[in-house]
Amino acid sequence: MKRLTVKDLSVEEKLRLLCSKGFWYTMDFDGKLPSVSVSDGPVGVRAERKNEKGETITLPSVSYPSAQLLANTWNKACAKLMGECLADDCYEKNVDILLGPGANIKRYALNGRNFEYFSEDPLLAGEIAESYINGVQSRGIGACLKHFCCNNMEYNRFEQSSEVDERTLREIYYLPFELACRAKPVSMMSAYNRVNGQYASEYKKGFDVLRGEFGFDGAMYSDWEAVRNRTQSAKAGCDIEFPFNENNYLQFVADYKAGKISEEEIDACAERVLNLAYTCKEMQAGKGIKRTVEERLEASQRI
Repeated sequence: MKRLTVKDLSVEEKLRLLCSKGFWYTMDFDGKLPSVSVSDGPVGVRAERKNEKGETITLPSVSYPSAQLLANTWNKACAKLMGECLADDCYEKNVDILLGPGANIKRYALNGRNFEYFSEDPLLAGEIAESYINGVQSRGIGACLKHFCCNNMEYNRFEQSSEVDERTLREIYYLPFELACRAKPVSMMSAYNRVNGQYASEYKKGFDVLRGEFGFDGAMYSDWEAVRNRTQSAKAGCDIEFPFNENNYLQFVADYKAGKISEEEIDACAERVLNLAYTCKEMQAGKGIKRTVEERLEASQRI
C-alpha cells in the first residue's frame, strides 16, 4: 500500500480522519488508508465482535494481575513480560493498539480508574510503564499511554477540575509520563477531567510539554466521549476523537468553514494520525510473531 501524506487527502477527508470510525477503529476510507483497531487494556484485552445474530459480544480474554500488583513487584523485567504477553493476546484478537498502560498518579483511594494505575509514586509508575510499553511494542503491537493527566476522582469525572500548581505538575503528575515516553509509545490518551479548569482533551499546555520536552511524537487521542469541542481539542493537539460523534464532526466541519480552525492546524493532527496508521502496520510486519502458550511460560520462568 502506498504511504499517503496529508497532501494526498482533501480537507474533508482530513476532518473526517480526525474523528475515528465507530467505536474502536481509525478511519480508513474503505481501504484507502490502513485501518487501526484499538482495544481496552491494560490488564487484559477487551475485544468486541458481532455474533451470528448481529449482537455485540465481548470475546473471552486472559485477565492479568492489576496494575498496582505489577508495580508492587518492583520488577521491570516482569512488567516487560506482561506487555509481551498482552501483545500476543492482541494478535489473537486482531487488535493493533492496546489502550494501556495507565501511568496516572493514585491521588484518591476512591478513584474508579485506580485499578489501571501503578502507584502513588511517580518514579515507580514511570519506570514500570516504560518497561510495559517496551514489552508491548517489542512484539509489534502499539501501546497507548494514559490518561494525561491528573485524573484523580471518579465523582463527576467528566467535569471535575484538578487544581495543581506548576511544581507539583512537574514533579508528581507529569513525571510518570516523562519517564514512560522514553519507550516511544505510538499513542497517548487524554483524560476526562479538567486540569486547572481546562478540559484534558483541550490541554494544549500539557500537550506542548509532551511533544516539546518529553520527546513524544505519537498520536494523541481522547478518552471515550470526553471531547466537548472538537475544534478546540484539535487546535490544542488532540489528534483523534473516540468514538465517532456525528454532532461533534458536523460542528467541526462548520467551524473549519467559518475559519475557526486553519488547514495547517488540521494538517498537524492528520499527519500524526497517518503516521500512526502506517507505523502500526510496519511494526507488525517487522515483529509480529505470535508465541505459543508454552513459549510464554518459558519466558516467565526466566524472570
